[in-house]
Order: sequence, then structure tokens, then C-alpha cells
Amino acid sequence: MSETASDRAATMGELKASGWISRPVKQEVREHAIEKVAAGEPLFAGVAGYENTVMPQLENALLAGHDVIFLGERGQAKTRMIRSLTNLLDEWMPIIAGSEINDDPYAPVSKHARDLVEELGDDTPISWVHRSNRYGEKLATPDTSIADLIGEVDPIKVAEGRYLSDELTLHYGMVPRTNRGIFAMNELPDLAERIQVGLLNVLEERDVQIRGYKIRLPLDVMLMASANPEDYTNRGRIITPLKDRFGSQIRTHYPLDVQTEVEIMLQEAVPLDVTTSAGRITVDVPDYLCDVVATFSHLARSSNHVNQRSGVSVRLSVANYEALAANALRRGLRSGEQNVVARVDDLEALAASSMGKIEIESLEEGREGAIMENLIKGAVLTVFKDTVPPEQTRAVVDAFEDGAVAHAGEGVTSEELAHLVDEVDALRAPVAVLTGGVESPAAVGAAVEFVLEGLHLSKRLNKDASGPSATYRGRT
Repeated sequence: MSETASDRAATMGELKASGWISRPVKQEVREHAIEKVAAGEPLFAGVAGYENTVMPQLENALLAGHDVIFLGERGQAKTRMIRSLTNLLDEWMPIIAGSEINDDPYAPVSKHARDLVEELGDDTPISWVHRSNRYGEKLATPDTSIADLIGEVDPIKVAEGRYLSDELTLHYGMVPRTNRGIFAMNELPDLAERIQVGLLNVLEERDVQIRGYKIRLPLDVMLMASANPEDYTNRGRIITPLKDRFGSQIRTHYPLDVQTEVEIMLQEAVPLDVTTSAGRITVDVPDYLCDVVATFSHLARSSNHVNQRSGVSVRLSVANYEALAANALRRGLRSGEQNVVARVDDLEALAASSMGKIEIESLEEGREGAIMENLIKGAVLTVFKDTVPPEQTRAVVDAFEDGAVAHAGEGVTSEELAHLVDEVDALRAPVAVLTGGVESPAAVGAAVEFVLEGLHLSKRLNKDASGPSATYRGRT
């Protein structure tokens, strides 16, 4: 059918004449998933790193028509995947006009819709709902009530003269209002067990009791849920009958390699190019510092000093990348540079953006800062060893052993750092590896500082740090 409003059926008779066929929501999702799988397309865009792990399991679940629960720590795209499933629904869906629960024109379930169809027949008015409005989501909290999910008697409707036994007195909750759509319950174990029973009842038994009034409500809902494995096994639990309701349980994970983490980080981060009265200022974060930010997260996920039960979200990488770029921008605003490139000294900004996203475990008070500093240094050293060939740094070390000295830090301009290449010619080769041939002072200066810091962390150069300034010299 055409997607233009003027061509869509406006009455039941027109809908029948158009040849529209009613399908359960799971069949609808399955058919669209079949098209994407057959065409070799991903189910949805914007989720990286799951191509060979999570996605095949999710495809199987959708093709099987299963309700799904995702188990994974925070920041593993569970909610994003669930929300993206709406793209596997038909773009437009017809309902009985005025229906609160998206009544199927061919099989109405609410009293309003049944009465309207009985009275008007083929003249029953039809409305169309976009797939973006066929999704409901609730964060499970201990204070979530049956009224929130299922419904409650509306006292205003009672005051208008209706009897409590009248179905029209009901105010439907979130689940019935997502009829013929996808309903998601985030952090399901946090939902009180008695509320889980009510959720099971409406999804499995189809009988709903509200204030002692029992109605038959055959809802057509695809149920998705998410849970943190720690909560799933300890803090809260999912009642066995409800757990059995999910056809598939899929375990998510953090990016398995640094490059995937970088891809997600760059996809999610907000760019920081700005325009001031002095002109436009651009901020560039070189690839090797992107790798440092991502490696920092990977090291945190394997550190004994970080609480692994709470997880180390990819949002840590995104926030750290943005903080790194922001510090570079601040430096550029003060120095007057128009094209700013992030440097090693900008990594100090990661402390503030990291502390709220990871839980440090230490027996000593005040050790958090030292642990964070060691993680950053570990990330820089790891990337330096993977990026700069050791044979290209021997001559650099020799030059410093012969008396060369380099000053770096926030107070040193890019031009001053770049000038070190002229003073220490041995720096040209490793700097070229990092810049990829870019010769701007900002890019060269950032690469010079990275090489010097990498050699210091490799214990091949000495570093005297005083506040934002640092001096590199030979070890003899």
C-alpha cells in the first residue's frame, strides 16, 4: 500500500478492498528479518562488534518468533538493539480509530472497538499508526505497579456515571497500549516478583484482573527485556515461570578488540569544531591517541583495581574521547591555534571523565588517582609499542644520551614541539609513522610528544615533571 496519507484506507470497507492482511507482530518482524538476512544486510545499523557473536543469535530468535532477554553489563547496546527492532515492523499499521490499545480492525479486543465495529461495520473509521509509535519501554524499579503495566480503574470515568463493572472505566497500562507492537522491560530482575506475576499473566494467560473486574485481553505483544548478569543472579531474580516465557536468552559483551572500540567511540562522540570571533577552530584527535583512549578502557576491564561486576562501559571510551578533545580545544583557545591536534598532555583530562564511570577497588584511601594514572600510562605504552617500530627509536635515544633535551607540556606550543624535529633529526622517522606524512606543526608536535612519552614509559628516557610542564632527557 502507498505510504501517502491520501492513499491509505480510511474505513473498514476500504481496508478490506485494499487487500491488507492482518499478521501477528512476531510474524511481521520475522518476515522483515528474513528479507534482511536473505539480502545479507544487518538487522540494524549503529551496533558494531556483534557481527559474529550476538547478531546470529538474535537473527535466530527473530526467525523463530521468540521473546528475547539480553544479559549483559551496562553500556553493551542492549537497549539500542531493542529499540532498533521497530525498524523490522511495517511502516504503517491500521487500527480502529480512537482505540487506546491499537485494536486490529479484523479482530478488535477492546469494548470501544468491538462496539464501533458492531455499530458501523464497513464504515468503521480507520487510523494509521507509524512503527515508531508501536514501541513501549519501562525501566523496572521496585515501585513499579500493576497499574503502570496493566492498568487501573479511572475514577474520572466512574464519576461520569459509568459502573465499575463497565470495561470503559479502565485506564490501560503500558503493556496493553503496546498491543501489536514491541514492549521492553529494562533491568527486569529489579521488578518486584508480584509484579512479574502480573506481567506473566497478561502475556501468557491473557486474563487481567483490575480491582476485581476480570476481562479477557488477548494481546499481541513481542516482549523484550534486558538484565545485568550480576543483578540476574544476586541482587534480584526473575521468577521461573516468567523466565520460561522467553524463547531466547542472549549474552552481550564489550568490544573484543581495540579497533571495534574505536569505531564505536568515533560513532558516538560529539565533534568539537567551534567558531569564535577569531575564526573556526578545528580539533583533531590522531589515530594513536584514539587507540590510547580505547586501550585505557580495555586495560580497565582487566584490572584487579577496577570492580568488574559493575562493568566498564563503552560510554567510558566515548566520554574520555570527548574530554580529550575538549582539553585540546581549551588549549587551542588559549594559545590562539586554529587547527588543534590532541597531545599526550591532554590525557590528564581523562581522570575527571573516568572516575564516575568505573568503580575503583583499593584498600588504601586516596589511591584512585594513582590507579587512574597507571592505567593511562599503561595505555600509552601499549599503543606506543604497537605503533612505533623500535628500530626507529634507537637513534632518538642516542641523541638524548648525547645531551639533547626536550621541553613539553600544556604550556609548550605546537611550533616549539615541532621544532624539535629540526634539533633532533632522529625524530623524523617515528614522527612520520605517527602523522602519516602530515606536516602541520600541530600534528608533528603531537607526534613528537607521544614519541618522547613512549620512550620515557619504556624506561629509555628520563622525565622531570613539574605541574603542566615536563622535560625529557637521557638516562645517563
